[in-house]
Amino acid sequence: MSSLIILLELGLFALLLLLAFRVLSLTRNEPLIPATPTEVSDAHHSYIESRMAQPASKSSFLSSPFDRQQAMSRSHDKCELISRLHILTSLQIRDCKEQDLEIETAHLAVREYAVCWLYGAACALSGPTERNSEELARLVSQFASRKAGIRQSEAMTVIATITRQSSFLSCFRGGIEGAEFWKSHHFVPREKSLFEAVTSNTFV
Repeated sequence: MSSLIILLELGLFALLLLLAFRVLSLTRNEPLIPATPTEVSDAHHSYIESRMAQPASKSSFLSSPFDRQQAMSRSHDKCELISRLHILTSLQIRDCKEQDLEIETAHLAVREYAVCWLYGAACALSGPTERNSEELARLVSQFASRKAGIRQSEAMTVIATITRQSSFLSCFRGGIEGAEFWKSHHFVPREKSLFEAVTSNTFV
């Protein structure tokens, strides 16, 4: 009888050991297994979205230096245009003064013709994309207000209506041809000068 009890106790002890071993084995393996299929799906989608977002951010990063380079190029072109226009305008205003023509105090028609000549010169000195642009018109009107003694608003009106009068167009073409010649030869021929454009279209 006592031997049977010992055998039963040994059997129960063996079962307890087996149960403990199984519990430990399951506990170790459980963290490696996702709890639900939904978690697997969510993790997969998050990974795909992050991978898809990477090329876009990389592309924007690469494009920003190009945008900065373009902006710097436009700024450089504008500075060069202002410098050239300032030199050419000053030379032509001085030439007019040497021939007893004060543009700043002359009749309004004279100052309007001067605006047309300056606008033609600016178009010749600027790049193809800037010609006939509103930005160029504003720039010329600012120059005209300082150099030709005309209000900026009046200069803008002249530029906007430059094709409506033959005298305006004549001065405009004179400015284009004069500036084109000046770029290559560093002087403006008499027949294409500001003085000639003004005096040939109005009585001074």
